[in-house]
Amino acid sequence: MTAKRRELHQATVEGVLGQGGALSAVLSGYEHRPAQLEMAKGVEVALETGTALLAEAGTGTGKTLGYLVPAVLSGKRVVVSTATRTLQDQVFTKDIPLLRDVVGLPFEAALLKGRSNYLCAHRFEAFDQAPSFATPEDATWWPAFREWAMMTETGDRGETRVPENWSGWPLVSTTSDACLGGKCPLYESCFVTKGRRAAADCDVIVVNHALFFSDLSLRSRGGEEKLGILPPYDAVVFDEAHALEDVATEHFGVSVSSGRLTSLAQDLVGVLPVTDARASHLAALSVTLRSRSEALFRELSLAFPVEPLDTQRRQGDFTLTPEVVDQLRPPAAATLETLAAIAALTGDDDPDLGALNRRAVETAAALEHVVQADDVRQVYWAETRGRSLALRAAPIDVGESLARFLYEDVGAVIFTSATLTSSSGRQERSFEYVARRFGLDPKATATVSVESPFDFPSQAAFYVPSHLPEPNAPDFTLQFSREVLRLIRLMGGRAFVLCTSLRHLDEVHALVSPHVEVPVFKQGDAPRTVLLEQFKEKPSVLFASHSFWEGVDVPGDALSLVVMDKVPFAPPNEPLQAARIEAVRKEGGNPFDEYQVPQAALSLRQGFGRLIRTRTDHGIVALGDTRVLTKRYGKQLVASLPPATRFSRLDDVKRWWAAKQK
Repeated sequence: MTAKRRELHQATVEGVLGQGGALSAVLSGYEHRPAQLEMAKGVEVALETGTALLAEAGTGTGKTLGYLVPAVLSGKRVVVSTATRTLQDQVFTKDIPLLRDVVGLPFEAALLKGRSNYLCAHRFEAFDQAPSFATPEDATWWPAFREWAMMTETGDRGETRVPENWSGWPLVSTTSDACLGGKCPLYESCFVTKGRRAAADCDVIVVNHALFFSDLSLRSRGGEEKLGILPPYDAVVFDEAHALEDVATEHFGVSVSSGRLTSLAQDLVGVLPVTDARASHLAALSVTLRSRSEALFRELSLAFPVEPLDTQRRQGDFTLTPEVVDQLRPPAAATLETLAAIAALTGDDDPDLGALNRRAVETAAALEHVVQADDVRQVYWAETRGRSLALRAAPIDVGESLARFLYEDVGAVIFTSATLTSSSGRQERSFEYVARRFGLDPKATATVSVESPFDFPSQAAFYVPSHLPEPNAPDFTLQFSREVLRLIRLMGGRAFVLCTSLRHLDEVHALVSPHVEVPVFKQGDAPRTVLLEQFKEKPSVLFASHSFWEGVDVPGDALSLVVMDKVPFAPPNEPLQAARIEAVRKEGGNPFDEYQVPQAALSLRQGFGRLIRTRTDHGIVALGDTRVLTKRYGKQLVASLPPATRFSRLDDVKRWWAAKQK
């Protein structure tokens, strides 16, 4: 046993986190948290036994150290996966240095991000020969960026000051699709290669969900190992695990978009010198691919439902019916023929051609999978995003994919979040919903649930205006907007107004914002980080939708009011939702009680969780949906929320808030 391992072996979870432990010795004012220790011991057992654990830890518990300490002491290589890069950076730059440098636990850690977050030395060298930018303003960033590129040790874009939408970055970075992998002439000096090798010698590797499942799905498809990022690992901790299903679904599925095919067609031109006999063939195939893919997506566009009275506007996503698939097969077959020709022409040892070969093969496999549409475990649909159309397929039950590609190969898998339990029409809060979604047996999976230390009855009020009409009433938006304005004026701003759809967000913002006397911000007006910085500077109101519903932390007086328009039920006609609802029905279950209500309960708790972030925070959460007062399922939804003081009349809210100001 090495000296480092001896030290770790002698340390214990209680010796670090317990009363009078190592943390209390190095941190002045350290407060022992029994709930944190309870969670940590549950994680410790899961790591020792190599089993799954569902761990819910309320806000303020100290969840990160609750899993990080037993992970460090386990002697295993543990991957910590977070839902956002913000939390990923926090774990790596705040919590890990605390344990390693302040407490003195001897372990090594690495931070890994997706390939597109790193400078690609091969593409940088090519671009540096003749740099070209979309705008003169973008060109002004190049000298400083070039100097950084010559000096950086990590290649991490996070070290730079270039704007988020800087046109130069996609030209000097790469993706797993376009990466040359082991055939790249600069593979050994690649920042991703060096980061992966450094991580292979570390005890803790911090990633985000998108990277984790990108790596896992690549391996599940038998992708080239050198395109992967993560080294072998013994255990995984998923922080913010409530967001896991959506990310896993995205990466275990396949997608063929008009933009993907157009990009491949463009990249066929110029990849070889004109003196190479194959260059003219690739140029011809580029024209053919573009023409045939346009025909494919033109046929798809005709199948999209349209808005009533507006035949030019395509409407949302729609499930691919057998009739639509039959219409798509002839142009798809022509596109597949061209992709096969590209694969045949690029199948040699040339690194640039190798990347094109892989892209053509993978695109063809995805397109063939979608137009076959013969796997009953998958849902097939079409979607529109701006000008781009896409054909997509994804597993109805992501739990099956997790069981097959993760649980069989990894020992302990720990899922943790402030919101993992939910209520249904049949029972009070339990882990049953998330366990089934993650492919776990609810009765056989270990669980631990520790409550937040916050005094919610004193710190928070939960207000549902009983006089509002139900959300489907014609005048709901107007009446709700009036109530929002009253609340904003009561609180002097300092408010999030969260809507369940972008359309309703626009409508409420248009009605309320002209009458607000403090600064008003709206999702989409600037990057999220910029909006949050502006919001914190002085009393303000931020109108937002799903991207601010969770994962946003604004402690203190800057946020004292969170208003949600409706219970966040996912649209039941959205293809993936519809397929999952039908799957529950086919199994003899009640989709509303067993799927839709628990899913909405988790989202509602996430929205509520934006308000109280510390022991000194006070404020009001308001929900404009009176169905929680009148419908059978309403009691379950409210019961899943923290035990705030509840009101249904604004006058009572005013009195409660006035008392808090004394």
